[in-house]
Amino acid sequence: MTANHAVERTLGVGILGAGPVTQAIHLPPLARLRNLLTVRHIMDVDAAVAESVAARVGATHSTSIEALLGDPEVDVVAICSPHQFHAEQVIAACRAGKKAVLCEKPFAWNAEEAAEISAVSQETRVPIIVGAMHTFDPGWLAAEANWGDLPETAHTIRSSIVLPPNARFEDFATEIITRPASGTPDYTDAEVIKGMLRGGIMGLAIHDLPLVRRFTPDFALVEVLEARIVRPFGYIISLRTPTRTIELRAAMNNTWKPEWSFEAFSDDAAVRIDFTPSYVQAGSATATFSRAGETTVHGPFDHNGYEGEWRELAALAAWAKQPPSPQNLIDDLTFALDIAEATAAAVDADHKVGQPVREGAHA
Repeated sequence: MTANHAVERTLGVGILGAGPVTQAIHLPPLARLRNLLTVRHIMDVDAAVAESVAARVGATHSTSIEALLGDPEVDVVAICSPHQFHAEQVIAACRAGKKAVLCEKPFAWNAEEAAEISAVSQETRVPIIVGAMHTFDPGWLAAEANWGDLPETAHTIRSSIVLPPNARFEDFATEIITRPASGTPDYTDAEVIKGMLRGGIMGLAIHDLPLVRRFTPDFALVEVLEARIVRPFGYIISLRTPTRTIELRAAMNNTWKPEWSFEAFSDDAAVRIDFTPSYVQAGSATATFSRAGETTVHGPFDHNGYEGEWRELAALAAWAKQPPSPQNLIDDLTFALDIAEATAAAVDADHKVGQPVREGAHA
């Protein structure tokens, strides 16, 4: 085959971290997008896991970030490692000259790291997206195109999540090679409660907080009114700003009917977006608008946010789309961190923190 007839190769994907998120969330949509993206390299500190997961997709494997970033077959990088490594790995991927970076949430653990990432992204011109999958869901994008002035006029915003534990969906999605061990937390320990609330905000609510912030123009003035955990894992958090009431609720138990919804209400209109549960790969969210007694439904569409974020990354790597604003990513992260910190402060201020936490509450 001559050079004139050579077929341009797909973008090569390198993945840092081969745990359940990579195995159950990212590999399935990448398999459906073979016309755009090909997994070329998988890195994990556990050599056996890296080798086994890479074998599923015919990729190179390693235990070294330097090996992956130095691989000329890798054009874009997905960072699926533990949270504490995200910032340094995002920066390293940018400096390695890759075309685009997808980082699982959160992409940084404090405002200083976020600012450094923003500066490096602008310096290297490497676009970064964060894996808050709902922002890439066609159902959310359809809502965005049709909501009119609702973000400016809404007074109440609600995120409600009822899910089985992640392991249940992971096992439906794929055969997980490794899974971190877990124990039973001490629900009477204030530090444990704060840790569970922070984990719930930064690990679960964070998927919807960019959506909440879109409807909260005064997000910098957020205040926690109430925060408590729900056993075995979950939270009920009430927030307010000068113009908005915000409710964040989640429960992860052995429920038979998963639900993940986002709602916003004004005096004369409302939107409800019903997302597919975590790890479910088929179909998008559905957006339902209610205005003046009329109901309009958008969706479902043929793919969801997991696939949507990879489509976005491929477009950014090809310079087919304008990169997202680094300030927007920073504001999303700051909003989540502010809520997490204010929630921890509310627990400290609650003189009842040592009493048993209500068990089995439904979000």
